Amino acid sequence: MVDVQNLRDNRNIDIQKVGVKGIKYPIIVLDMSNGTQHVNATINMYVNLPHHFKGTHMSRFVEILNDYRGEVNIRTFRRILQQMRERLNAESAHIEIDFPYFIEKRAPVTKAKSLMEYRCCFCGESNGSRVDFLVGITVPVTTVCPCSKEISSTGAHNQRSIVKLKLRFKKFFWIEDVIKLVEASGSGEVYSLLKRPDEKYVTEKAFEKPMFVEDVVRAVAEKLNSQENFPWYSIEAENIESIHNHSAYAFIEKT
Repeated sequence: MVDVQNLRDNRNIDIQKVGVKGIKYPIIVLDMSNGTQHVNATINMYVNLPHHFKGTHMSRFVEILNDYRGEVNIRTFRRILQQMRERLNAESAHIEIDFPYFIEKRAPVTKAKSLMEYRCCFCGESNGSRVDFLVGITVPVTTVCPCSKEISSTGAHNQRSIVKLKLRFKKFFWIEDVIKLVEASGSGEVYSLLKRPDEKYVTEKAFEKPMFVEDVVRAVAEKLNSQENFPWYSIEAENIESIHNHSAYAFIEKT
């Protein structure tokens, strides 16, 4: 049969990224507490296409994904990118894997157990001579407004804050360790399950540690700077304001 993808294209226009987007696929990722964790990921896979080829081989993306579905992690990412380049005869390869990561948390007082979801992403690109790999982690925290606390005789407004990290790293690290680092950088942690004694504790504890959105990103940056494993990072925090119809936002990038 004629392989249409390999036919020559006379328009002579290179394509930087072509591939498959939004693949829903079960994968297994490393879990600090349980060894591994089964998650449902959303995956984008792309390669470049030289100007002289009409199309790429879409089925090969899924074949590669199936080969590695039981071992998608920080350690195997380079091999996946290499396979994409080799099997699709491409100069560069790009992959994004977005997935929910679950950690069992205990409520601070009653110790009630529940699963907490954190959105994570593995993003990588390879052009043969260079491999760039980022880990993205999104962590919700609670913040209490320092200004509101200062000027109010009772109480202060608080809100849920979303902290998003992107990290380049030198050696393997656990997602859980970074999540703990971020959770320690807000006024308080977020839980899936809290009973009344827990709610009292969480509310009062957060009130003792008021933080602006600027404080959150600086606190995370300070903790990351104390470790030598992260030569580059970006941190963004969004406070979903409870008394405004807009969010407060801050961003830091280590260059």
